Amino acid sequence: MNLHEYQARQLLVKQGVAVPPCDVCETAARAREIATDLFAKPGVSLVAVKSQIHAGGRGKGTFKSGFQGGVKLCRTADEVFEKAGAMLGNVLVTKQTGPEGRLVRKVLISAAPEIKKELYLAVLLDRASSRPVLMASTEGGMDIEEVAAKTPGKILKESIDPAFGLMPYQARKVAQGLGLKGELINQAVKFFMGVYRAWWDNDAAMVEINPLCIVAQPDGKHALQAVDAKISLDDNGLFRHPDLLAMRDLGEEAPLETEASGYNLNYIKLDGSIACLVNGAGLAMATMDIIQHFGGSPANFLDVGGGAKQEQVCAAFKIILKDPNVKAILVNIFGGIMDCNVIAAGVVVAARETGLSLPLVVRLEGNNVEAGRAALARSGLKLITAGTMADAAEKVVRAIQA
Repeated sequence: MNLHEYQARQLLVKQGVAVPPCDVCETAARAREIATDLFAKPGVSLVAVKSQIHAGGRGKGTFKSGFQGGVKLCRTADEVFEKAGAMLGNVLVTKQTGPEGRLVRKVLISAAPEIKKELYLAVLLDRASSRPVLMASTEGGMDIEEVAAKTPGKILKESIDPAFGLMPYQARKVAQGLGLKGELINQAVKFFMGVYRAWWDNDAAMVEINPLCIVAQPDGKHALQAVDAKISLDDNGLFRHPDLLAMRDLGEEAPLETEASGYNLNYIKLDGSIACLVNGAGLAMATMDIIQHFGGSPANFLDVGGGAKQEQVCAAFKIILKDPNVKAILVNIFGGIMDCNVIAAGVVVAARETGLSLPLVVRLEGNNVEAGRAALARSGLKLITAGTMADAAEKVVRAIQA
């Protein structure tokens, strides 16, 4: 589950991580009030208006209204009012949203400090070592993927023992690697450990501070601040955090994906024409790959899980058919825990309830498969059966071409 920047800042502040003074709002009038208060603070001469959507590249984005940029720096409260009014209620298109863009419902109004240097910091899970890792770079403000591709030597990594958490000596080591000196070292230790606690305590998948900035304070001293923040939470840990689950913004999620989550289905919409209904994430990925191999294109990732019931299968079919790009459906089930007969019954009911007219290819294998195949044969449905995964993929691609 992704969070908005303002929500990420809230979680970081709880852990003692320094962020610029800010507040979030839904109207231009309130934006002006917040800006007026910020400009009254010592040393604040610039205020940022930041569109709140679950996508990067906001600053370089374009609104469908023609307004350029989802992040603006302003010198007066009236200018904040103007920029916030141009963003709120309009659709912002960035390199990460796709051409459909995202509707801006809220803006973050934040003091914009005098930045002396931009750095990068993140905590995430290193799947190779099964441990958290603190990752940092002197190349702040850039996509970390670009840094990794062009200058991998500029990425610092510190593996963390989950039994002890991030240790002060590790934080100092990373701070020195970033070239920090003097009092900034002590600030960095507190900052880095706070970011790690935000990751650990909230069951996060990733906490990313980009940029982490060295800023000039009103007294002339330098300090560290999280000028931008992104937090993604691990869905599997949300049952422990009802307060975090309440932060979920359904307006930022694809409607079909939101509907699927209500049935405990793992669904992600793609751009192809062959819908997939599969049990198990690994098998779902392999199914999408083999469709591509035979010249087709998957319309979705859909994992019904290992213990899906007939009602979930029916719901999955209905969700699939709401995608107008779908021209055929491939059901690929390997019954381990799953009972193939349950899937077959669900397919029959769903096909009848929806009046399915698209080509349907079904491949069943495993637990109670003979009963499942018999149920499909008795149904009288016009479907295509397949014996292997390759056979199923080849048949569904051929059905579309025909």
